[in-house]
Amino acid sequence: MNVAAAANETLAHNSNLLVYSAMAVYTLAFLAHMAEWVFGSRSKVGRTAAALTAQVKAPATVSVVAQKGGTAVLERPKVITKSAAGSREVPDGPGAAGGTEKGDLYGRIAVSLTVLAWALHVGGVITRALSVQRAPWGNMYEFSTTFAAVAVGFYLLLLTLKKNVRWIGLPLVTTVLLDLGLAVTVLYTASDQLVPALHSYWLWIHVSCAIISGAVLYLGAVATLLFLFRDRYEAKLADPTGDQPGAFATSVLERLPSAASLDKFAYRINATVFPLWTFTIIAGAIWAEAAWGRYWGWDPKEVWSFITWVAYAGYLHARATAGWKGRKAAWLGLIAFACYLFNYYGVNIFVTGLHSYAGV
Repeated sequence: MNVAAAANETLAHNSNLLVYSAMAVYTLAFLAHMAEWVFGSRSKVGRTAAALTAQVKAPATVSVVAQKGGTAVLERPKVITKSAAGSREVPDGPGAAGGTEKGDLYGRIAVSLTVLAWALHVGGVITRALSVQRAPWGNMYEFSTTFAAVAVGFYLLLLTLKKNVRWIGLPLVTTVLLDLGLAVTVLYTASDQLVPALHSYWLWIHVSCAIISGAVLYLGAVATLLFLFRDRYEAKLADPTGDQPGAFATSVLERLPSAASLDKFAYRINATVFPLWTFTIIAGAIWAEAAWGRYWGWDPKEVWSFITWVAYAGYLHARATAGWKGRKAAWLGLIAFACYLFNYYGVNIFVTGLHSYAGV
């Protein structure tokens, strides 16, 4: 029988310092991203708006087609139908910098600061693990810090792959700061060993998959939420007789990808990570059988994990079979991610179950 070693207080203290240092650098990255958007908004905006307006307001042309016998007939122009939300032929915006050199400079600074903050952040997670010689996600504090590190890491990976995702930077850094602030205050738990039931290799497998799945689903939720704002913006532009967007909305939303691009990005993200979330639930059931002697016991955490799975399965099924795109699918996606959040925060804090022994 293995005897758990006492926590290394020096490493635990260093972990806390690294996390606080990461928060300080994330704050600088947040300010740089704000500067990116502010200075970018000074550029000439409305390029996407102009493109869409040109499509909507383009004058109808009539072509003359010669027929046999010398009779000329008028041929009506072909009309592009824009039936589904998010399916309009609208080009992507110029990005968060708004096309200005100064805005782009601040954007690059923000990304560089995010990389530095992420390195400190990961150092804090690893040092926490070394302080107790176990996986660094045995309680809500550790789960939250690791979750945020994985989300930022996946964002940086997309940037490395030359994906145009810098528009995620501002909402990502903002929510990471909120997540870490909540972790180091309300959710903080001193570095210590876990109860015997958690000393299993399934802790590495099951919980790590849950963290990766949630971090990627979070990026999909950000894209989905931005899609709703962008789609409404495009809908107003497409209706010249209705209320037009204000200057501030135009300066911000015009620089996002088109609604169709955001919709596609969110769908691909959710579809890619859904099998991993499925495996997460299966792995949890296998671990439950080893720890408690049954695969499924209707524990609140098990129930809400399954509800989250059903919600995302419904979202993907609606997209694949019913052809749902746009706002209906977006609301389904947000409801599914809300289920994931409740499964983590709500069940852990407000509901008592077999998973409660991990504490906060």
